[in-house]
Amino acid sequence: MDVLNYLRLIRRHWWIVLITVMLALGTAALITVRTPPRYQASVTFFVTTPSQGVTDAYQGGLFLQQRVKSYADLLTSDRLAQSVVAENPLGLTGEQVKDRLSTATESGSVLLRATFIDTDQTRALKTTEILSAKFVELVQKVETPPDGKSPPIKLEVVSGPRVTSTPVSPQPVRNLVVGGLVGLLLGAGLAVLRGMADVRMRDAAGLQRVTGSPLLGEIPFEAGAKSSPLIVGEAANSPRAEAVRKLRTNLRFVDVHEPARVIAVTSALQGEGKTTMACNTAIALAEAGWRVLLIDADLRRPKVADYLGVDGGVGLTDVLVGDVQVGDVVQRWGDKSLLVLPSGATPPNPSELLGSKAMADLLVALRESADIVVIDTAPLLAVTDGVVVAVQADGALLVTQQGRTSRSQVAAAARALHSVSVRLLGCVLNMAKVAKTDAYQYEAYKVVVPPAPAVPTDRARVARRGESAVVGVSDHTQELTRLSR
Repeated sequence: MDVLNYLRLIRRHWWIVLITVMLALGTAALITVRTPPRYQASVTFFVTTPSQGVTDAYQGGLFLQQRVKSYADLLTSDRLAQSVVAENPLGLTGEQVKDRLSTATESGSVLLRATFIDTDQTRALKTTEILSAKFVELVQKVETPPDGKSPPIKLEVVSGPRVTSTPVSPQPVRNLVVGGLVGLLLGAGLAVLRGMADVRMRDAAGLQRVTGSPLLGEIPFEAGAKSSPLIVGEAANSPRAEAVRKLRTNLRFVDVHEPARVIAVTSALQGEGKTTMACNTAIALAEAGWRVLLIDADLRRPKVADYLGVDGGVGLTDVLVGDVQVGDVVQRWGDKSLLVLPSGATPPNPSELLGSKAMADLLVALRESADIVVIDTAPLLAVTDGVVVAVQADGALLVTQQGRTSRSQVAAAARALHSVSVRLLGCVLNMAKVAKTDAYQYEAYKVVVPPAPAVPTDRARVARRGESAVVGVSDHTQELTRLSR
């Protein structure tokens, strides 16, 4: 996986990054508030020795540099800490003085710096004053020869003691910056892990790879599609309707040498929008002037009649058992060249009925009377009905809802079709999240149909156009009636 894919995962799971950063900032702020302020007092010592001449001065400097390192350890010794506490008890023990005291030296220098940190500003300064005085006395005592001569080392205070006017810790800005960076890195890592563990179908490229078929359509998600699933009325000018028209074009030219006239629309699971896709595809094909027949072959949970608002009491089931003729139960929908054959009554044996010779003969007859037959079938992983119908069609269209179906489920659905040599025409990613730029481009080129003027002659012209469309559909129905006899 390259860097670009990692960035996509982070962008997809941006909410994980945001939550992690907020938690890290909150933790940093809590630690900052609950940490008592601490002040720093410091003092600097200068170590020197009497010398004569340049050579003596050079040798003496080397000697002092080595000596300063020993003095740094002497500053944090138990002896000095106990003498500081004994001089002026300040509520601290010798161990506390040692823990709060630190030393620093610079290479090539004879300066020694002592730093004492305490929550009480006054106590920090007072302790440092006592410490500097006691340390000078201790060095003089240690360095004085047994014969009582002057010590070869001289220790002087050259800076301090002084204490900071503001606390050296906590540092709110630094803590928040560090917390934000840690939260950002941690959130990015969690987002990548979450994305790699997510097995749901998330993009069109992944759908193509899993199914091994071309992507014929990417239908964008619209909040109003649940209440108005069909691409008619105001929805006919929506980006979703335009995506269905693109699907119509791709479907007609997916194989120009062997065009599919009987198309089974199916999905891996229930609720992925296959019935809506079948209805809208049939509507879009009829809008282009094709004679279209939409069949509801999902005999277990039929929805086509409900979506299109037609009577579904009598339909495909009754035709297959021989109770009625197909020409008697097909219903014209709207003013387009679209006929609908609902499912009819729910049979006790849907798979056997759909795989019967009567179904095969019916599809042969309907192929001759309609330019395109669109069949809504059952989900592939739930029952075998969808595969039974797809075998008898010219090809299948696999609908997958983005973010709902897993890659393994989509792969299983594709295998179910390939295992019986069903021609998988392509796949459709439904309810997809599309870029805002694509929506803006469609809005810029969207055709806005002006309202018809209230002129009698124009109304008559519109009426004549409607009559011509009805006549074409009526001829379509008559052809089905003739074939059923």
